[in-house]
This record gives sequence, structure tokens and C-alpha cells, in this order.
Amino acid sequence: MKSLGILLSGRGSNFVAIADSIDAGRIPDARIAVVVSNRADAPGIAAARQRGLTAVVIPSKSRPRAEHEREVVAALRENKVDLICLAGYMRLLSPWFVQQFPRRILNIHPSLLPAFPGLEAQEQAFAYGVKVSGCTVHFVDEELDHGAIILQKSVAVLDGDDEHSLAARILEQEHIAYTEAINIVMGGGFEIAGRRLRKKI
Repeated sequence: MKSLGILLSGRGSNFVAIADSIDAGRIPDARIAVVVSNRADAPGIAAARQRGLTAVVIPSKSRPRAEHEREVVAALRENKVDLICLAGYMRLLSPWFVQQFPRRILNIHPSLLPAFPGLEAQEQAFAYGVKVSGCTVHFVDEELDHGAIILQKSVAVLDGDDEHSLAARILEQEHIAYTEAINIVMGGGFEIAGRRLRKKI
């Protein structure tokens, strides 16, 4: 049984999707060991508690980053997590944090990286006029939205779209993609050569 740690700052819709996939058996032999938020008012924390999961608030506001991160790492270690999933965690992890869990931190981003990293990716894509957008699940490394890509899902940009309708359709694909990516990583049947992740033969 693999233990997941979830980091979130807001509603945590990807956390809920992961939890639903575990409950439905789409992510076999896994459990959510702990949900950590840097915000006490995050709806995702309330959702975790409603599910009876261990939910920890470690406030980040007005605190040194190193101090905050040490507490988060301690909570993850205390709960013996095998894999960490960022689900709308609105903090950039330091190189020190990433080095504590090499190739064990996943993030999902609402664009086809390397296009449109950072905040408001869907709005960036819509404003740029792309015809195809989507989402990317990747390993977290020391740079923003940069680590090796595990998988991507494409979403067509329709003529009638605005940034909100596009974001909603991308989010549907995010929920599917995260489940698939977790299964790939936990299965371990892959290798990374440079930036390319490929299945072992």
C-alpha cells in the first residue's frame, strides 16, 4: 500500500478527484496519508476532514519560507508518504524541499508545458489564441513548472470558448490525467533519460 501526501492551498478539486479515484479502485493499493494546506480557510482542508482524512494546516503567511517548509516536510515524513501530489498548492517549493523527496513530488499544470507556465495559464493560452491547450502532469524539480513530463492531455480551444469555459474543460482532463500519472509513477515501470520519461521495455 502506497501512501500519498497532498499539498493544497484552495478548493483542492484535484485532491478530491484523486480521493475519488482511490475510493473507486482506479488507483489501486494507495491511500491518502495526509492533506497539508498553508491556508486554514482552504476548502480542500474541509473536504479532507469530511472524508475522515488526516488534514494539517501549516500557515505560511508572515513566516520565513525555510521555517514553514521544515514543518511541512516533517508532517510528510511523520505520515510516511511515498508520493507527494501538489493540488493547487500556491507556493513555489525551494530546492531544499525538492531534494528531500527526489522524483517523488508531482504537479499538475493547466497548459501543455513548456507553453504558459506560472499563474493564469488558461487565460494566457486563450489570450495568445492557441487552437489546442490542455494539461501536464510532471515531476517537480527546482524550477517552476519544469520537471520531466509524465503525461499530457490535449483540449481543443473552440471558437465559442472564453477563458472560463476553456478552464472548465481543461479541469475535467486534469482529474483524469492525475489519476493516470499517479498509477504510472507508483507502478515504477519507467525510466527518465534527459527530460524524456519512457516505459521500460
